Amino acid sequence: MKRSTERILTTHVGSLIRPPELIAFLRARQERRPVDEAAFAACLASSVAEIVRQQAEAGVDVVSDGEFGKTISWSQYALERLSGFERRPMKAGANPFARGADRNRFAEFYAELDARDAPATQSEAACIGPIAYTGQAALQHDIDNLEAALAKTAVTEAFLPVAAPASVIPDRKNEYYANDDDCLQAIAEAMRTEYRMIVDAGFLVQLDDARTAVTYDRMVPPASFADYRHWVGRYVEVLNHALEGIPEDRVRYHVCWGSWPGPHTTDVPLRDIVDLILQVRAGAYVIEGANPRHEHEWKVWQSVKLPAGKVLVPGVISHATNIVEHPELVCERIVRLAQLVGRDNIIAGTDCGFAQSPMYRRVHPTIMWAKLEALAAGAKLATRELWR
Repeated sequence: MKRSTERILTTHVGSLIRPPELIAFLRARQERRPVDEAAFAACLASSVAEIVRQQAEAGVDVVSDGEFGKTISWSQYALERLSGFERRPMKAGANPFARGADRNRFAEFYAELDARDAPATQSEAACIGPIAYTGQAALQHDIDNLEAALAKTAVTEAFLPVAAPASVIPDRKNEYYANDDDCLQAIAEAMRTEYRMIVDAGFLVQLDDARTAVTYDRMVPPASFADYRHWVGRYVEVLNHALEGIPEDRVRYHVCWGSWPGPHTTDVPLRDIVDLILQVRAGAYVIEGANPRHEHEWKVWQSVKLPAGKVLVPGVISHATNIVEHPELVCERIVRLAQLVGRDNIIAGTDCGFAQSPMYRRVHPTIMWAKLEALAAGAKLATRELWR
């Protein structure tokens, strides 16, 4: 994993807004309509090549494929790469996200939000048989497209984002394994194939994991905070098992509090789980930190020591607002953290992805690029200050 040894490097969380021509193919596949597969493959390859070029042009050093190869959302895509699951129509009026303390407190707001933005998850998933990884061909297409794109564009490094075990097909129903823990372990065993394929191809693998933090909002109350900590601790064990045999310095672990534009008043504080996050066998921790609910948590690193050899990738621009951060603000966010954990141990990033599913985006595409340009400009300002 490249480090900021000479200047502050930049990256993002992975998912980027798809171009209209690619969305047309993805929508057809999602709706299971006939698709010209050769035309789709050509469109996907050219779209990945273009998005990599645009990232480099915007000043992003560590790039991704934008998650363009995923037909469904950042976590539900696993339905197409794992055996053992059955998709079922969602019951009328059902919303898999319609629970949690934040939603209970701000029910009127969420009713308006849900009416405007339909949930990306449009079907239920039930585990009805043994889980195994079957997505090698689809993943290889992603790898091949990113390799081809990188051959045309000079960047520092590249990564492929995938779902961490707890975030794979969230809200799934287990109808096969003895209990949910056994189901989670089976998912982790299967997803290890995906993680290893990416690393073996020469890329960094980024495990996206909103469920670690978001589960607190859904669990407490009625469960206790101790119950929640126990759940996270067990999950970290399962996650580390899935990462066995993969060098830590090839792994990025992304934690956020859910990308939706809500109040987030019941998010678990970073301070309360940071010790568990740092137990994950990863070389870099990609942690949300630019939005108004969590920006103050940079102070956590005043008392928490980043383990030796690890990298912190803080969000210094937000995906959830159309306001473009000023480069001087970006610089300020980078510098104050670099002074705590060391400039070599910081890579400037984003809070979350700009598109959680092919048909959904958080900001306008032109604003996404303006934000990434502000990220790069802020990193340059921080470099001047930290290396002077």
